[in-house]
Amino acid sequence: MAIRLLARELYRQQKVVEDLEHRLAVGPPADQEKIKEALRKARAERDYLRRALDGKIGR
Repeated sequence: MAIRLLARELYRQQKVVEDLEHRLAVGPPADQEKIKEALRKARAERDYLRRALDGKIGR
C-alpha cells in the first residue's frame, strides 16, 4: 500500500477512535460494553496502521 493511502486510512481510523471515545464518555450506560468493544477493535486497527506506516517510512 502506498504511503499516502496508509496515511489517509490512519487519519480516518483516528477519527473513528475519537468518535467512539466521545460516545463512550457521553453515551448511555446500557451501551457502554458495546462501545468499549468497538473502541478496542478500532484502536487495534489504528495501531496496526500506525505501525505499518512507520515501517513504510522507515522510522
